[in-house]
Amino acid sequence: MISTLQKTIRPVWAVRGLHTPAVEALKRPALEDTVTASYGKFISQVKPQHLSSVVLHRSKRMVLDSIGVGLIGSTTDVFELALEHCQHMYGADDISSVYGRQGTRLSPTLAAFVNGVATHSMDFDDTWHPATHPSGAVLPAVLALSDMMPANSKPTGLDFLLAFNIGIEIQGRLMRFSTEAHNIPKRFHPPSVVGTMGSAAACARLLSLDHSQCSHALAIAASLSGAPMANAATQSKPLHIGNASRLGLEAALLASRGLEASPLVLDAVAGVAGFNAFYEDYVPQPLRSPNDDGHMFLLEEQDIGFKRFPAHLGMHWVADAAASVHKLLVGPGPATFSPAIVQDILLRVPKSKYIDRPFPDSEHEARHSFQFNACSALLDGEVTVQSFSPAAIRRPDLHALLSRVHVEHPQDNPANFNSMYGEIQVTLVAGDILKGRSDTFYGHWRNPLTNESLRKKFRNNAGAVLPPEKVERLIGVVEELDRLGDCKALLSQLY
Repeated sequence: MISTLQKTIRPVWAVRGLHTPAVEALKRPALEDTVTASYGKFISQVKPQHLSSVVLHRSKRMVLDSIGVGLIGSTTDVFELALEHCQHMYGADDISSVYGRQGTRLSPTLAAFVNGVATHSMDFDDTWHPATHPSGAVLPAVLALSDMMPANSKPTGLDFLLAFNIGIEIQGRLMRFSTEAHNIPKRFHPPSVVGTMGSAAACARLLSLDHSQCSHALAIAASLSGAPMANAATQSKPLHIGNASRLGLEAALLASRGLEASPLVLDAVAGVAGFNAFYEDYVPQPLRSPNDDGHMFLLEEQDIGFKRFPAHLGMHWVADAAASVHKLLVGPGPATFSPAIVQDILLRVPKSKYIDRPFPDSEHEARHSFQFNACSALLDGEVTVQSFSPAAIRRPDLHALLSRVHVEHPQDNPANFNSMYGEIQVTLVAGDILKGRSDTFYGHWRNPLTNESLRKKFRNNAGAVLPPEKVERLIGVVEELDRLGDCKALLSQLY
């Protein structure tokens, strides 16, 4: 009897003769059941106890490394330009500190901007999979917002780390909804998209916004996101990270004042592009709110990649491969060779237009050139911070090697940081052929830097700006961050 009734019952819209738009509205999920709402609930409901020991350890390494690359980045021309612009174009607002500049303070949003620029000014910041630079967009915003809070209401170190990890988590979740996002980008620079969303999420949490306000913060951030890959290898690329940090913070502050935006920005709505405007194959899924059983952050299963020298991540494969051939040429110990003995250099690398630069003209182009990094490592045995100085770039021996390079793109070498490789074949005038290959460089998430190596990198970077005693204090403060009653000890060591 029941089955017979079920067959004869007509939907209410069929009985009432509703128009198609009204029918579609009835079919839509309630706003509290949308993907966008699920993200807002996660941001507002996840708790410090959901951070596992692995996530705490890995995220503290990210904080330390990001501060270090931001400090050395504060010595660059592009940082100086950004800082001067903010000081000259905006009124003084002495609230939030600036990396490496004692006595210089800006408004929270401008401090987030210039510190984000510093972090990416040398392309020395961390990289994740799917491909993005997660820390640089989030940490400057969380630091600036913490500076903004009253002295007696600073976040605890654990709350600081929770906000930071929320910002990282949101980026990773959004990128996993797209196959396109897993590959080296072609259209949008990922930190300018997901980084802005991560910054907004982290700041919304630090501001203790409710779940609805958190959803609106993400939707506002989506309207402030996106930068084209055409500006890679230029002075403007670091602005992508600076703007992501700044505009995510602004999105959270606007949401805190009651500004609203689309409640469906993360959902797939036919005919109206939301976040899927950035990734055409975007297929979103709700993010479950944490419960008593906890929440596994993506950082627990997907570690981070740290760079040993300041260049696009893809350069690290070819540099390691070329360094191995350098050893074959000169033997153990420091030594050199004449480029005249080299007849031909073949690189086998993924096809990616913006990092295929045969003769780079600037440090920014050199940081995005397979050819330059391979030849630098072949000539010197390594690539370092100094490799990108004007004098190093102009060396006749380096240009002699560059003139002998040609590139192949094997089909089994995809433009994907999780599965690519770098290979070099050097043919000598005498007829010998020397080969080198790197499948996983030291610093990749499959072969992470040891704590000792990471601290060495930090000391070198931070030591370019800070005295040794402050560098060591920063290492200690970050190591103890999850146990600090407030984060003032961290904020006071950045300049």
